[in-house]
Amino acid sequence: MSLVNLDFAEELKEYSEDTALECFNCGTCAAICPLVHDNFPRRMIRYVQIGARQKILENSDELWRCLHCGLCTHTCPREADPGEIILGLKRFVVANFRRS
Repeated sequence: MSLVNLDFAEELKEYSEDTALECFNCGTCAAICPLVHDNFPRRMIRYVQIGARQKILENSDELWRCLHCGLCTHTCPREADPGEIILGLKRFVVANFRRS
């Protein structure tokens, strides 16, 4: 069972722009990404939206698959900037790793 943190998107503002809530989870980013599979980065963005902080920390190894090629950001119909969200999540994970 995962706890939901309703303030998680606000907490991420410390690490990147707050654009995760702009995403309507259409899947364009997951479809265009040449390197990853299994609904990445779509799943990570959904975790941010629902406040599943622990799920992000548990699956943090997935974040390092992203090479920031920019295809997801370029094709996002809502301009949610998925690449920047993933970069912010990397910063978040590293900061939380240092605290533990």
